[in-house]
Amino acid sequence: MKQLFAVIGMNVRSIPQRAGMSIATITSVAFMVAVLLGFLAMANGFEKTINGSGSDDVAVFLRGGSQAEVNSVLAREDARLIEVAPGIATDESGDPIMSAELYVIVDGTKRSSQTEANLPLRGVQQQAVNLRQNFALTGGRMFEPGTAELVVGEGVIREFEGFDLGQTIRLGSNTWTIVGTFSTGGSVFDSEVWADLGVVQNLYQRGSSVQSLRARLTSPDAIEDVRAYVEGEDRLNLDVTSEREYFADSAGGIATLLKFVGWPLSIVMAIGAFAGAWNTMYSSVDSRTREIATLRTIGFSGFTAFMGTLIESLVLALLGGALAILVIYILFNGNSASTLGGGFTQIVFSFEVTLGSVISGLVLALSVGFLGGIIPGIRAARVPLLAVHQN
Repeated sequence: MKQLFAVIGMNVRSIPQRAGMSIATITSVAFMVAVLLGFLAMANGFEKTINGSGSDDVAVFLRGGSQAEVNSVLAREDARLIEVAPGIATDESGDPIMSAELYVIVDGTKRSSQTEANLPLRGVQQQAVNLRQNFALTGGRMFEPGTAELVVGEGVIREFEGFDLGQTIRLGSNTWTIVGTFSTGGSVFDSEVWADLGVVQNLYQRGSSVQSLRARLTSPDAIEDVRAYVEGEDRLNLDVTSEREYFADSAGGIATLLKFVGWPLSIVMAIGAFAGAWNTMYSSVDSRTREIATLRTIGFSGFTAFMGTLIESLVLALLGGALAILVIYILFNGNSASTLGGGFTQIVFSFEVTLGSVISGLVLALSVGFLGGIIPGIRAARVPLLAVHQN
């Protein structure tokens, strides 16, 4: 063990003698890990936003087979029939806690890129605020029914221009006044703009139709009673899901896609990092041939030469991985971003560098260091003793 620690220390201390190639290896590993961590941070943040959206005791009603609000159309009669369904919760006055809603896509301008992107303008009824977990007004007030007033989610304000409290904004051919801002604790709803349902129906010529119904259930298990009621009512052609299930199905796959994009890109870059580590370690062995041979002559084993070279490669890879983690955490963790969600509109979320992502990055870095150091290490172990006499 003393021999092993002595050789490892000697190898690590000699790294500055090959500063150029060592820095190149560290940099290539850092880029590889940074790409992986960037995509994982994006996927983790998006996934957290989706998982934090919706509730098990809120049911979402869409037209049968539509799968998403943008494809759904419901009539006023549908809402009346759902109001009397078993399992629908009521407020103190006995009215069902339900909101008929209309989902319209409008354009917004991103602050960062000055490009246009789709935003959801949601026409809602008064009970909508009671159907969203952690809903709170963060500024101003709720819109007045029958007026062209908007309340805007905090995510929209962070990512898009023109939606600050008190501003007037033109969406399509209509002019709106922003009278309030709200937060739902970082859920998908923070990426929405809300207005009175009747006003949205009138301005966008939707008549009395809506696209979805949301209703509070007496309990999460009551959704089975509601489904049985819908299936037994010939006048209804609706799909019924819990709100949490709806968001998981409509947008959860995007987080998985982001992860699958990040890993292949990182693996491709790992090939380059592996080549860099290999060249660096070969250079290290070549420059210390006489030194290694001398150690072998005075009794050091070939195994210690192998391990010294391998650990030197692992140290370089670890430095690259640590550098990437530090940079990504400082530059990205907690930063706001947006991407296209299941409703063809932007979902605002925050990057999140998790412990699991860090571990994945370090494992990838050390794997490259390990593979890049094996063959040079074997070569170091086989340096002939006669090399001590070479000039």
